[in-house]
Amino acid sequence: MQGKLGVYICTGYGIGEALDIEALQKVAQDDEFIDVKADLVKTVPSCEGDDLEAIKAEIAAEDLKNVVIAGPSARFYADDPFYDFKADRVLEFVNLREQVVWCQPPNEEDTQKMAEDYLRMGIIRATKANPPAPFEQAGQINKDILVVGGGIAGITAATEAARAGYNVHLVEKEQALGGWMAKLHKSVPTKPPFKEPEPVDVAERIKALEAMDNVTIHTGAEIAKIDGAPGMFEVSLKATGAEGNGLATFTAGAIVQATGWRPDKPKHIDHLGFEKLPDVITNIQMEELARGGKIARPSDGKEVRSVAFVQVGGSPDPGVFSHCSSIVDLTALKQALYVREQGDDRKAFIFYDHLRAPGHYEDFYRAVQANPGVFLTKGKVESVTASGGKLVLDVKDTMLAKALTVEVDLVVLGTGMKPIVADGEAIRQLRDAKVRAEKGESEDQRKAGAELVEKLKEHEGTSILNLNYRQGPDLPSLKYGYPDSHFICFPYESRRTAIYPTGACRTPTDGVQAVEDATGAAMKAIQVVEMLSRGEAPHPRAGDISFPDFFLQRCTQCKRCTEECPFGALNEDVKGTPQPNPTRCRRCGICLGSCPERIISFKNFSVDQIANVIKAIEVPEEFEEKPRFLVFACENDAYPALDLAGQRRLRYSPFIRVIPVRCLGSMNPVWVSEALSKGYDGILLLGCKFGDDYQCHFIKGSELADYRGDNIREKLQQMALENERVQLHEIQISDVDKVVQIINDFAEEITGIGMNPFKGF
Repeated sequence: MQGKLGVYICTGYGIGEALDIEALQKVAQDDEFIDVKADLVKTVPSCEGDDLEAIKAEIAAEDLKNVVIAGPSARFYADDPFYDFKADRVLEFVNLREQVVWCQPPNEEDTQKMAEDYLRMGIIRATKANPPAPFEQAGQINKDILVVGGGIAGITAATEAARAGYNVHLVEKEQALGGWMAKLHKSVPTKPPFKEPEPVDVAERIKALEAMDNVTIHTGAEIAKIDGAPGMFEVSLKATGAEGNGLATFTAGAIVQATGWRPDKPKHIDHLGFEKLPDVITNIQMEELARGGKIARPSDGKEVRSVAFVQVGGSPDPGVFSHCSSIVDLTALKQALYVREQGDDRKAFIFYDHLRAPGHYEDFYRAVQANPGVFLTKGKVESVTASGGKLVLDVKDTMLAKALTVEVDLVVLGTGMKPIVADGEAIRQLRDAKVRAEKGESEDQRKAGAELVEKLKEHEGTSILNLNYRQGPDLPSLKYGYPDSHFICFPYESRRTAIYPTGACRTPTDGVQAVEDATGAAMKAIQVVEMLSRGEAPHPRAGDISFPDFFLQRCTQCKRCTEECPFGALNEDVKGTPQPNPTRCRRCGICLGSCPERIISFKNFSVDQIANVIKAIEVPEEFEEKPRFLVFACENDAYPALDLAGQRRLRYSPFIRVIPVRCLGSMNPVWVSEALSKGYDGILLLGCKFGDDYQCHFIKGSELADYRGDNIREKLQQMALENERVQLHEIQISDVDKVVQIINDFAEEITGIGMNPFKGF
């Protein structure tokens, strides 16, 4: 950006005592390594309080367009004091405190060199950036909320959003609202003393929702298709089970998916007599019997006097009740009391592997345990057989240390809760497989495509949201079928911006938990439409108004950006040209890192900017025997871990230079090539943990960086350099000692290998 450059160097926090401040000022005023001269260079005692206010006042008075503040880490400013300046200015923070003077010995040559390099890097970042501006459609954002699913979670989400003043469309495929809660005889206790089942209050909630003027309820309806993007979703409905659409169309800004659950059909349990013996039923069927009044046997209609509840959750066989949870155990406790309510002579037996009653439900468990007609024991039911009008259970491995034989009138199996969601990625694979099968160039390709079509037929017709996304019509799913999200830092966020799964389709919940969960999802939906209306991204780069720009004239239609985007921000035309959707974007920059043609950039983060930052660092000649190691650090975990290392005054190699990146996946491999060509001796890539239980804030970022390592290794081979010169490590924010050890071990290893032979070329 062309404009006046101001550089402020903080002398507080031990910086002035550890560094030559005059030398730093000279770097900003006239430096041989960067062709930039600051218009204003000043020292300040601190970067907070009155000193900070003085900086802000001078920025405004001098109309500085590029501002570099060298002092604490950017993470020091939790509440952005420069928010009002960012509309037409670029601000860059140089971390002299945590990552120089707090982790290096004071007044040493290498410490000074590190500080000077970081100041150069900050100046280049500031002058090679432009202030981001919101995307053009930000002022046209629709703030209506679409809720899909009319059970307790959907009803709650719709009610809370409407109470906050937002228009809501609630879509329910059945002819009436209520979901499973409307089918319950009673609910588990929700209020102290948590001892007795309670009446279900869903009817009152439905009545209150129907009375709201800003809620439109569509029953007997499904989603035909959803076009567009967050803030401008175009929703078309169809009658349940019908083809086409036409039932209704409307625009929505955000979506809450509350599609609930269905019973997980028991499998691999022939020994328990399910579907062979009519009096072996599921807990769903038991609930239906209880709603009818007297609990009677399905086989002959006789009144039930004894019931055995078999909780098979936690089985070592993953095919048996893989969706069991504490809700299943609470249901058994509740239904045992149904049996006892029928008469004092009624008996209930509960056999379990692991019985879970979290939180206040421990009181409920103890109340059931104290009931004289309920018998609970850990034990494995080996078989269920019919004999003399009774069902006979053989139970082993009990807490009594002996086998039991129990005769009952009815056996109830603890059926798990399977989420009602469609696997968007699997459906996309199905579509791609059809294309390959129809257009394959060889017989083997066509055969492989046809086999995949058969394999994935189970997904046909399962789509719920029917999104017009290149990455598939629904949310991606985890291995147990739950929608994908970042389970540690922001569990409501799915991999589709402004779409929030809630209730039992997100995680097993009872009624109380579903209400709490849905309230949170409604708040997230409200938050995102408000942020989108200001052009801002949601988590994890909350408030970021930058977005990627595509120089499509040079696009080769390689599809890497559209395939690698974790959030479905990019569709593509028939030729494979990306079609950006700014409101879907999380600003991770993974598309920037994926593009071999380097045509993707942000106003304040680009391939050119970081390439020039790499060039701004002083790389000593080989004879000086002072190596230079470049570190690309994820801003979410690795960079904060380095800050924490500084706060603990942990020492690490003074020869590293850290470049924070939005995500390790945003690192373009060309930066590695240019750094090696410039003479850097080694490069560390520090990203989040990845895999099935990922912690990467951008889902696949660090994993993609690892995948792109093949390109880097190929470049190393071309340059006749050792593979060890470029290493990737997974770092959690808590890995403070680990990250220091990694840096020091890396520095020692590369020093042993020797200097980069490209120095000086």
